[in-house]
Amino acid sequence: MTAAPTIEVAAGVLRDADGRVLVAQRALNAHQGGLWEFPGGKREPGESRRRALERELAEELGIQVTRARPLMRLAHDYGDRRVVLDTWLVEGWRGEPHGREGQSLRWVTQAELARLPMPAADRPILQALSLPPLLAISPPDPADERQLLAGLARTLARGIRLIQLRLPGLAPVRRRRLARICAQRCRAAGARLLLNASPAEARAVGAQGVQLSSRRLAALRHAGVLDGLLVGASCHNAAELRRALALGADFALLSPVLPTASHPHARPLGWKGFANLVDELPLPVYALGGLDATRLDEAWAHGAQGVAGIRGLWG
Repeated sequence: MTAAPTIEVAAGVLRDADGRVLVAQRALNAHQGGLWEFPGGKREPGESRRRALERELAEELGIQVTRARPLMRLAHDYGDRRVVLDTWLVEGWRGEPHGREGQSLRWVTQAELARLPMPAADRPILQALSLPPLLAISPPDPADERQLLAGLARTLARGIRLIQLRLPGLAPVRRRRLARICAQRCRAAGARLLLNASPAEARAVGAQGVQLSSRRLAALRHAGVLDGLLVGASCHNAAELRRALALGADFALLSPVLPTASHPHARPLGWKGFANLVDELPLPVYALGGLDATRLDEAWAHGAQGVAGIRGLWG
């Protein structure tokens, strides 16, 4: 049997100052005709990723890209063809976008975007757009509740809006009470809290999501218990990433990227190892291990959704 051809596509997610993104409608006689997609097109042989993006948006929209960074590079198999979609977040350009090839264009909010009929390959990009670039993780030993809550307050004050809360070793009643306080404070600040616990406990305390440890990830038998929760998965290798994808996780943490003081004997992946594991994976992945906000550009360049951290990000 002949393998389906692979098509490399560069696509730009244009986002304006109001947070709206631009979508274009595919021609009715094209593959996936009539669906809405992010503007772009085929990458030419020998062309760099950035050059392909700039050329395609100039040809399709009549604009010059001035500010863009990698968002997500993923693969999708349609059966008759395999598409590798290289998407970039574009937040600066010259010119007014218009359909130079006669295609319809729309500026839509995140909520409107989720309701549009889109090619299956584009769906993981919507999840990436809904997630922030930074994820802060609470310290592993919350012996002093006041110190933990003060750290959470400082983290939220820094503008971080995705928090993973770990409360190991606490008695169940105390753990649930403290988690409930943290969930309420995150919700009031417009942030989302993921509890490192079972899905049932995350729901019981009002957390917006659950962070599955690699142990829970391996033990979980069906995805139905995750319904209604934002789901993160802690991963360390390709098998765990595939497991997270199969269970429908919203994102993963992949570690350790760099050496860390907390796990001095763990062998770090390095940026090349990280990039090899996440390349073409249709799942947003945060880089974790020895990182802070100053490494965001480096993380994006290697395919990460962003950076997660304890010492580097927690208040």
